[in-house]
Amino acid sequence: MKKAFIIMTFSAMAAGCADNSIPKAQLPELDTSNPLLAEWNTPHQTPPFSEIELSDYEPAFDAAIACSHAEIDAIVANPSKPTFGNTIVALERHGALLDRISGIFFNLLEADTSDEMQQIALRVQPKLTELSNDISLNPELFARVKAVYGKPGRGLSKEDKKLLEDTYQSFARNGAALSDADKELYRKYSSELSAATLQFGQNALAATNAFSINITDPKVVAELPDFVKEGMAADAKARGEKGWTVTLQAPSYVPFLTYSSNRALKEKLWRAYNSRALGGENDNTLVVKQIANLRLKIANLLGYKCYADYVLERRMAENTPTVMAFLDELLSQTKAYADRDYETVGDYAASLGFKGQLMPWDWGYYNEKYKHEKYALNDELVKPYFKLENVRKGVFMLANKLYGLNFTPNDKIEVYHPDVTAYDVTDENGRFMAVLYLDFFPRESKRSGAWMTEFRGAKIVDGKETRPLVSLVMNFTKPTETAPSLLTFDEVETFLHEFGHSLHGMLGEGKYESQTGTSVYRDFVELPSQIMENWATEKEFLDLWAVHYQTGEPIPAEVVDRIVAAQNYLAAYSNVRQLSFGLTDMAWHTITEPFEGDVEQFEVASMAPTQVLPVVPGTAMAPAFGHIFSGGYAAGYYGYKWAEVLEADAFSLFKEKGIFNREVSGSFRENILSKGGTEHPMELYVRFRGHKPETRALIEKMGLGK
Repeated sequence: MKKAFIIMTFSAMAAGCADNSIPKAQLPELDTSNPLLAEWNTPHQTPPFSEIELSDYEPAFDAAIACSHAEIDAIVANPSKPTFGNTIVALERHGALLDRISGIFFNLLEADTSDEMQQIALRVQPKLTELSNDISLNPELFARVKAVYGKPGRGLSKEDKKLLEDTYQSFARNGAALSDADKELYRKYSSELSAATLQFGQNALAATNAFSINITDPKVVAELPDFVKEGMAADAKARGEKGWTVTLQAPSYVPFLTYSSNRALKEKLWRAYNSRALGGENDNTLVVKQIANLRLKIANLLGYKCYADYVLERRMAENTPTVMAFLDELLSQTKAYADRDYETVGDYAASLGFKGQLMPWDWGYYNEKYKHEKYALNDELVKPYFKLENVRKGVFMLANKLYGLNFTPNDKIEVYHPDVTAYDVTDENGRFMAVLYLDFFPRESKRSGAWMTEFRGAKIVDGKETRPLVSLVMNFTKPTETAPSLLTFDEVETFLHEFGHSLHGMLGEGKYESQTGTSVYRDFVELPSQIMENWATEKEFLDLWAVHYQTGEPIPAEVVDRIVAAQNYLAAYSNVRQLSFGLTDMAWHTITEPFEGDVEQFEVASMAPTQVLPVVPGTAMAPAFGHIFSGGYAAGYYGYKWAEVLEADAFSLFKEKGIFNREVSGSFRENILSKGGTEHPMELYVRFRGHKPETRALIEKMGLGK
């Protein structure tokens, strides 16, 4: 997976049960000695992380769940006729306290977890699922929602109408219209699914952390670049081991496969990475089948043939045939080129004396050598221009040029780990826009990948605006005792990608948090992130900050040209690889009968049309494919490619008008970034670009067919 993105939407960070007015006698008493239940006298009401103990979470969750029940009871018991305000808005505003607590706990569960925290999650999650079901399956509450939906009244804005539609659909799609017997089944299935997805994530993390290779022979690492050896030495030292250690974390795993010629060790490492949670102590194979089958049961219960049909009804693509046709179209246009990429690298390896079939663990090594010989390009050449502090400066500078944003470190804002830095974000008029937390480096308490999330979103209540608290969490190359953190080009792209998500959050405007920022259809949410990657190869942008960390010399134009050429040379292969993930995702979620077969063989079959590298028995990505089995991308991984088509078409307007053109960026902000989910994404996109997107833009960007 090239990028990882998880988004969680949480509500107000103010103590008390709700934004809507409920008589105090109906509300539970709160133990304000618990910092999660107390008022926060902090900058921008940011979480006081140092005051929160693990023992505070469960009592706080219990109190907040009781508050949510009281709020729902008050809406149902309201003697007044159901209206948009006393029912739909009241529902939108309820749960503020629970959202505050969830926003902290579940974000830290991903970014700075512990065994005890994971146990708390296993105990709390069923309670949260039960509450969600209690709300969505409440017949009196749904009756009020239906009454407003049938006669919405006058004076509703477009934003209000979208909230009404979303609220009604949320109830209908979560079992509200089912019979009493089927409601009980829905409650059972959704509870089991919630527990299974949580268990999947914990197993995958444990499997990733469970494997490492410690090397004590200096000859084995002698050929590796200094930055790789230094990183491995730091990992060994952190583990109390001698010599050099390679792990399954991306900043360790990828460079070792790229630069080591030791096929035996690379095969061992590759097999370990690609068989994570496939059997063994942290086995996820049964969990994978359980999740897929529970999703099918829920879809069938709600009247859908398969889970993909259920999911895609509320996506930009709208249905399963559209997604399959989209993936097939891209595959048919690029598969032959991808096969040619494999032949090119294989022939090159043979020219160097390699014998036999080029295997997946050989790919990175010979690809890197070929790239260096043909394009005179490798990580060691590029990394010195991408010192992390300079990249951060460049990313902030880009946000300033496009959107007038300024970023000021605020050491009065508490952070959840010493690696994290917090910034006040303001616009060119001095308006406070957001808090941005940056968390760059890997640790065993953090899951792999990179993602943007929120501790709080944007909204307006009674004329008072609440601005978001946004967090970017990544796993970049650490500084060593002799060198600063120097990023690979892929890591620079990742930073820009995740920062695009943060812009979506920080620039969100609107009354309702469920519609602001990244609260959009899944296949639209990657447009703001993926379009940002385009600036990574724009010399006009790089010249502003990308200098050699030792000499201060700007990155040469020829190096940038070589990066672009090298990207295009494997563009087809990379594209088909992403399509393989999308197709296997769709395969899992278009099953129409319960699956009891072999997980590995199912994956082999689903990926067969996209297979470029040889299939390796005993491996499968599904047991560690967190995106679709625990990360919210079920029947949605195609969205990365979908968004690539959108961003290729959208960025062509920047190329035409200027990469810092404020008219274009202003339109992108107005029509895409600020609007969130207040309108259908295709309407927003066409308003920005002037036409619907076409796959042709992406094919041209990849340099294929020329």
